[in-house]
Amino acid sequence: MDEKLQKVLARAGQGSRREMENRIREGRVLVNGEVATLGDRVSTKDTITIDGYAIVPTEAGENRRVIIYNKPEGEVCTRKDPEGRPTVFDKLPKLRGERWIAVGRLDINTSGLLLFTTDGELANRLMHPSTEIDREYLVRVMGEVTEENLATLKKGVILDDGIAKFTDIVDGGGEGINRWFYVCLMEGRNREVRRLWESQGVKVNRLKRVRFGPVFLPSKAKVGRWVEMEAPDVNSLCAMVDLKLSELKPKTQQQQLEVKRHKNKATAGGARRAAKGFDWQSSDKPEFKPKKPGKRSFR
Repeated sequence: MDEKLQKVLARAGQGSRREMENRIREGRVLVNGEVATLGDRVSTKDTITIDGYAIVPTEAGENRRVIIYNKPEGEVCTRKDPEGRPTVFDKLPKLRGERWIAVGRLDINTSGLLLFTTDGELANRLMHPSTEIDREYLVRVMGEVTEENLATLKKGVILDDGIAKFTDIVDGGGEGINRWFYVCLMEGRNREVRRLWESQGVKVNRLKRVRFGPVFLPSKAKVGRWVEMEAPDVNSLCAMVDLKLSELKPKTQQQQLEVKRHKNKATAGGARRAAKGFDWQSSDKPEFKPKKPGKRSFR
């Protein structure tokens, strides 16, 4: 089945559709040895190269992978940082003919759940505002927080880039000047959680994302480690955004070796081996949590 070239390239993990359109305009994409143009349609039988590197086109849903990464503070969400800082891509499994695409971003001082996929179309749909996927964070704020402040944050605050709000806020406990809250919002704007709290005169001094839509950060995904989602769970995620489901196939030998190497690293130094299996919808608590956690109304 023929599809638009930029869609096929995005699905192959080469970037977003917009990025692929720009590369096509710049003449960097060849199809069967000829310079491609916007509007070209291709199939899996065509030979495609970008900047001289061969790209293997696949059918929708074929070889789709998703991993959950527990981002530590201090890593940036770029492939290469001009300042030489560590990036979230440094510890991910290596790919051939594909690349990992981050579903959204977290700033350098925010830790927690990041999704990565090899399917550009899945990443695009998960990030698109029309899907209205909620994000949940565990946040520690410094300063006095009143009931009026909480009501304002749920009603809406005018920020530099428009109105923003939390769809839910749950008290997570804490004493003295520092308090914990679980907050939920439907967008992923730059520093949105921090800016919302700052609008109420308090400062965020700890921030961790613990959920993205139906995907929770599992306890086995230790800081700086990743966990791959099983094919049925990936299909559940795709169904949520009306994307064609993948054919259920066993892991390739390369994928099995990646998982084995990753587990060996995680258990190095005599650490206890984690139990097999992974429930992507588990209600595991986050790595750090308040001493007196409150009830979670939106979990």
